Amino acid sequence: MSFQDYFPIWNQLTAAQQNQMLGSLITRTVSKGTVLHNGSMDCTGLILIQSGQLRAYILSEEGREITIYRLFERDMCLFSASCMMRSIQFEVTIEAEKDTDLWVIPAELYKSIMEKSAPVANYTNELMATRFSEVMWLIEQIMWKSLDKRVAAFLLEESAIEQSSELKLTHETIANHLGSHREVITRMLRYFQNEGMVKLSRGSVRILDADRLAALQDA
Repeated sequence: MSFQDYFPIWNQLTAAQQNQMLGSLITRTVSKGTVLHNGSMDCTGLILIQSGQLRAYILSEEGREITIYRLFERDMCLFSASCMMRSIQFEVTIEAEKDTDLWVIPAELYKSIMEKSAPVANYTNELMATRFSEVMWLIEQIMWKSLDKRVAAFLLEESAIEQSSELKLTHETIANHLGSHREVITRMLRYFQNEGMVKLSRGSVRILDADRLAALQDA
């Protein structure tokens, strides 16, 4: 399928705007682990995912990572065009979690179209509101939910994404997603294993009792 099929408000652009966008569009294929955007000084452009999976995260002063949201097929990332949004005061890194095919819309072009097109401006505002809602949800999780509940929720979410109970995850990867330390995650996973909810092996976590994880998550 083409870019026109993935961009949700394509038919609300004028013919001139459509030609501008197609003429400036960059098509990229990136491998797992590729950093696409790194902080506020990097203005990559707006990213629209054709297939694959990206992760947006921030770094603490101590170098600890925490995932703020993830992006899948048909999702668009605005924070990769941070030069468009001068009021953003935190630096976001965008990394490919899987091999990913994507399009990049140059930030200046998108901004110029957005300033003239009400549908593009409305779509952008809605997208921004959605992303900030996800960030606020994350803050609530960190503030009010204990780590065992957050780990249980993460494992269930990952299982739903991969459609498998066998998760190829290291303890370091889970720690990076949740903004914790690897040693803390290891202790928590061992507790889960002792309780019969998961089985641990090198580089993977197998979910044995999803119902108990769900009950823990919701407790």
